[in-house]
Amino acid sequence: MKKALLYRRGGLGDTLLTFPILEILKRRGYETIAVGNTDYFSIAKEVGYADGVYSFIPEEEFDLKVIISFEGNVKPFPEKREWIVKHYLNSLGLGEEFSTKLPIKPVQDSPLKGKVVIHPSSGSKKKNPPLEVFLKLKDFLEERGKEVVFLLGEAEEHLREVLSPHFLSLSPLEIAKHLKTAGFYVGLDSGISHLASYLGVPSFIVYGPTDPLVWRPIGDKVFQISLNLDCSPCFPNVCEERMCLDTEEVLRKTKETLLRYWNSL
Repeated sequence: MKKALLYRRGGLGDTLLTFPILEILKRRGYETIAVGNTDYFSIAKEVGYADGVYSFIPEEEFDLKVIISFEGNVKPFPEKREWIVKHYLNSLGLGEEFSTKLPIKPVQDSPLKGKVVIHPSSGSKKKNPPLEVFLKLKDFLEERGKEVVFLLGEAEEHLREVLSPHFLSLSPLEIAKHLKTAGFYVGLDSGISHLASYLGVPSFIVYGPTDPLVWRPIGDKVFQISLNLDCSPCFPNVCEERMCLDTEEVLRKTKETLLRYWNSL
């Protein structure tokens, strides 16, 4: 059997956006080896996209190597504003279709089942609005009869005493199995948001300084929320004012988007 290597370091969202490569190569008959964050790539192994997962490049022969890095054969960022997944596939000449929903088996008795899951953070403080946004959003949702649970990971452990009720997990695969059961999801441009949309959960994702075109998650039920200021996107050179994450404006736009969604059901 032919053997292919995919190398990608980075966060959860960065890793998930490479899964279509693995899926297509697997469909073409390759044995696929993924190298990067093993906790993240364990999701690819769970769904059958990766046969092996490593934190280092194994010393063996490969028929194909996909090295996503500045020194590799696929650049980690596109030269023009285009969806990063399209950039990857075009760079490799992989024009095939790929799945827009991860076939993860859910935890049937999950505390997230049927509820609104809010993830109030991201991997960069530059992308995070004031916590007040999510506290007020919780009130808005509960006034409309929705049950809300805050999803907390390693970066949000310090918020355990502030946000209630919450579900805390440090395992991306465990989070995926629970998140699959959610009614819908609200978050920022984060790895967990990419995971929620890839799982098929209706996902409402707030973008401030980052680019919603380049960093659009994989999924068919993604609702991107942006104030569309003339100065956006600007990440990582973010100004101190961050008007793109103004509390009241982000709340207004998020509420409007949620109401339009509910009215369309």
